[in-house]
Amino acid sequence: MTRRLADLADRGVIVVDPRQTWVSDDVDLERICPGAVLHPGTRLTGPRTLVAPGAQVGVEGPATLVDAVLAPGAQVDGGYVNGAVLLDRARAGFGAHLRPGTLLEEEASTAHAVGLKHTILLAFVTLGSLINFCDVLMAGGTSRKDHSEVGSGFIHFNYTPWGRHGDKATPSLVGDVTRGVLLRSARIFLGGAGGLVGPATVGYGAITGAGQVVRRDVPAQRLVLEPAPSLDVELHPGRLDAASRRRDQNVAYIGQLVALRAWYREIRLHRVPASSGEQDAAWVHRAVLLAAIDTLDLCIEERVARLESFLRERGETMALRRGDEPPCPLQVEPANDCADHLDWVRALSEGDVERLRAWLEAVAQSVAG
Repeated sequence: MTRRLADLADRGVIVVDPRQTWVSDDVDLERICPGAVLHPGTRLTGPRTLVAPGAQVGVEGPATLVDAVLAPGAQVDGGYVNGAVLLDRARAGFGAHLRPGTLLEEEASTAHAVGLKHTILLAFVTLGSLINFCDVLMAGGTSRKDHSEVGSGFIHFNYTPWGRHGDKATPSLVGDVTRGVLLRSARIFLGGAGGLVGPATVGYGAITGAGQVVRRDVPAQRLVLEPAPSLDVELHPGRLDAASRRRDQNVAYIGQLVALRAWYREIRLHRVPASSGEQDAAWVHRAVLLAAIDTLDLCIEERVARLESFLRERGETMALRRGDEPPCPLQVEPANDCADHLDWVRALSEGDVERLRAWLEAVAQSVAG
């Protein structure tokens, strides 16, 4: 261990206190980049783990990374990060518990004690403290000062008890991909000390008041605050929900994931310049984006499996089309350097924005068979 940490320090990795830093044998030291900062209490494991230049691990307390990927400037204040991908300047607060299927785009952030699994936060989305999100995609906003946000003490309920074993065909779209990635949508606010019962959709510009559990879709530009319903009825074991609404919501969610994957493959990857050498900025940028695509593939597989299980128990089947996506309408050329992706998106003409939005919507629609 002493030799491995010395090798990292010799390569320019900032190991604040080697006595309190542990890097397992399966970590590829070449993926811990010069300029990365490992604070006391850092534990790294897994061959996929990547800590880019300027990324920081364990800023506020002990932090464990397992096959996690941190882009330049990303930060994990403390906690446990397994298989998650954090893009440039994304931040996970102290006590984070990030599990596989988690992707935080540029400058997305969480405060302390937040648990995420199979959850995607597009650029700038901010979560308060004491939040549990599984199976959520959230977007909205245009900048770090104009972003979608979730108040502290919020839960996304992603399990229903109906059927033999219950099910998790319950993903929720808060915003979407087809407009969210273009950074021109109104922000969304979900009030704290509450929750959202999946599957559900929340439109851009919507606000849900604090202290409630939302049990329905929320249209765009609506303020919703309603009391919890009173219910006391006989419970029938084996009760099954009607499949049609749940099927449509799951297909829509999968379509948005497929659209986001197309955005990464056809836009973001194409903009990465050629690498001039091992572990240079272009190499790091490409490695992070490829890890994000792997995460999206994992999320798509999970949602398809959950939907098929849900339908199978109800005696239904559904075929989803694969590999039949319309081509990207823009000819995207590599940048001269690893210029900021968000600046590139903001500089798009309105015509290009409309073409990209229509393309992404066509990709999302292409999944239903």
